[in-house]
Amino acid sequence: MEISAGGRLEVRITAADVGKRVSVRRLSEPGVTGEKFTDTVGVLTSWDDGVLLITRKSGESVRIPESSLVAGKVVPAAPARRRGPAASYGELARVATRAWRPVESERLGEWELRAAAGFTRRANSVLPLGDPGIPLDEALGVVRRWYGERGLPAYVQTATGAEGTQELLCAELERRGWVREVTAELWVGALAPVADLADGSGVVLSREVDEAWLSRYQRKGVSEVALGVLGSGPSVWFATVPGSSADAPAAIGRCVVDGRWASFAAVEVDPALRRQGLATKVMAALAGRALDEGASAAWLQVEEENAGARALYAGMGFAAHHAYHHYREPAAPGGGR
Repeated sequence: MEISAGGRLEVRITAADVGKRVSVRRLSEPGVTGEKFTDTVGVLTSWDDGVLLITRKSGESVRIPESSLVAGKVVPAAPARRRGPAASYGELARVATRAWRPVESERLGEWELRAAAGFTRRANSVLPLGDPGIPLDEALGVVRRWYGERGLPAYVQTATGAEGTQELLCAELERRGWVREVTAELWVGALAPVADLADGSGVVLSREVDEAWLSRYQRKGVSEVALGVLGSGPSVWFATVPGSSADAPAAIGRCVVDGRWASFAAVEVDPALRRQGLATKVMAALAGRALDEGASAAWLQVEEENAGARALYAGMGFAAHHAYHHYREPAAPGGGR
């Protein structure tokens, strides 16, 4: 907190600091037991009518009455260096979208509108990396019409928690009634240690997905469109650990190599065979192949509530880089889209 020469806490932020990362201390709410003060760190996304809105790294928005402020200051735009490879949000967002391409896309200024017949939100949402070239309300109108023409709900994918992420856009979407439906995190880590974790023998690697792999994949009834998305990316590999019978494989995984980056996805294990190291075995085999192609860093996405996956990836040396969110268009009056 900012302390004056006289030893007093001071509020050294104003409404002119909207868009900056701040740290504030406020009086705790009346009736709340415990600490007298509450500290909040995040991006100041608005300061209107005596109320501050601060968006935390997780994407959570905190409303703080101006009258409760005790101290506040602007803090560096980026936190101290994280574990793992250094990377900007923009670099990772572009790598991630190349690893999971839609079947149809269109530019709106610096935004990319993506569609794939509804197969996953990632392939059926707007990636807003910059300025759409028109006012926000007009841009959102274009987005809703574009997805409506395809029979799809309109989603905007945003991110929070790193330098260059979209806390201000999140706040504007929420102000307009867009609903955040999904939050997950993108984690990064060094690639070589993953390859060293297990012996990759017994893992079958292929350039193409087959029926056996799909029988273990959690999304059933995969369409031709979905197959196109699964096979998209600069250098795609599918891993399979055969089962003990003609049933579905014991484990599967997918990796996309793109320059220095390797992404891991669809790492799934037969529920009866979990906690036997099969997920690690799959990732080690894929990491070894990615190293052979010149990659050195890795990323993956994990949902907030998936405690098992988070523990697994943390043990491999991965750490969160930023959170990302999918905002769905507000419902039209009368219950329609």
